[in-house]
Amino acid sequence: MSIFYGVAGILHLTLPQPFVSITPAWVPHPETIILLTGLCEVAGAVGLWVPGLKRFAAAALALYAFCVFPANIKHALDSLGTSDPSLWQWAYHLVRLPLQPVIVWAALFGGGIVTWPFGSRDAEQARDIK
Repeated sequence: MSIFYGVAGILHLTLPQPFVSITPAWVPHPETIILLTGLCEVAGAVGLWVPGLKRFAAAALALYAFCVFPANIKHALDSLGTSDPSLWQWAYHLVRLPLQPVIVWAALFGGGIVTWPFGSRDAEQARDIK
């Protein structure tokens, strides 16, 4: 997860235009938002390695993944709404959109916030008591 978010954050910071172009129109100051999201991704990626910050970073990255879903939807609509979308565009978006909940879960799982489906609820509750 750390590598995934670190690379994504660096891309947001160094190549912002593709991300700006998929930002919904109702988002104010898209260039600034993309800069801030890139910084958040990098901070979250680093936070996953810091024991005292790991759970917070994981929760923040999961919330981030949830919040950017409208941009993923806009990207799909823009790509598939062209006069002749390619098979690659269809395949990408048909896979990418349903993966967003998995990305949210993966951040929570990677931060040890959830163990489902690999651990028991009792183990999860015992860990939270510590």
